[in-house]
Amino acid sequence: MELVILGSGGGPQPNPSRSAPAMAVEHDGVVYVVDCGNGVARQLVSAGYRLRDLGGVLLTHHHIDHNADYGNLVALAWTAGLVDPVPAYGPRPMSQITDQYVAMNRIDVDHREALGRPKLRSLFAPQDVAGDGTVFSADGLTVTAAAVEHPPLEAYGYRFETERGAIAISGDTTYCQAMVELARGADVMVHEAFSPEHLHLLTRGTNTDVGRLHQHFRQAHTTAEDAGRVAAEAGVKTLVLWHLIPTEGVTDEEWITQARKHFDGEVLVSSDLLRVPVRRGVLDGSVTPAGSPAKETR
Repeated sequence: MELVILGSGGGPQPNPSRSAPAMAVEHDGVVYVVDCGNGVARQLVSAGYRLRDLGGVLLTHHHIDHNADYGNLVALAWTAGLVDPVPAYGPRPMSQITDQYVAMNRIDVDHREALGRPKLRSLFAPQDVAGDGTVFSADGLTVTAAAVEHPPLEAYGYRFETERGAIAISGDTTYCQAMVELARGADVMVHEAFSPEHLHLLTRGTNTDVGRLHQHFRQAHTTAEDAGRVAAEAGVKTLVLWHLIPTEGVTDEEWITQARKHFDGEVLVSSDLLRVPVRRGVLDGSVTPAGSPAKETR
């Protein structure tokens, strides 16, 4: 099993150094994408995957930095040869979101279907995640969900587990016991992180109320220090800090120092196209940094 960070930034504002939130988990040649921030299809191709091999999509919640390119990912895979329906899991209402996407693009869809492609809507298989428990099991992989705390939205973290290892993914959440339990004993936990000392870098030029935005972060997001606390309480082996806010102005050393206040395991600061191969108990070989050659396309 392998984790690939497709987009390491946090929040909806485009950034030249970090792509929007997204990651891929590959198991036995099947690629699952978790969250679909802007540009996810390009990042997936940059990581060496073929869009038509997309095996599933999981959305943690419905903020636009996490779901903006859900429809585009499947539609672009359709133009690249996708023929099998893609299961797409997330909070309610997945079918409505899917139908609205197809309707919005009806002019383009009608033209491409007239050229002989399969019906685009038939390639979406949306399913609501409506609580804690198993999302699906296939080919030795089990994915489970746990409701996390990202008010006011319904939000879920996910755990990917095989006999060879486990990866837990927080999505957006404040510190919560549900995430501790979801990540219990995982080999790798990917957890969002923000730096409260640097939030002023995020709010420069904002058109929102700064006080309300800061309150939102306190109530709905997790500091790097608390991400380390979750990792320690869950007993994970490796913590990957992700969805970094602000996306610039904080060094890797600063992120790691904050997380290490509670966690003495391995801490990785995510970057676009970071690869983390995983097997039970240890990292399966070396972590591959961003900028390394892409995975060979199958």
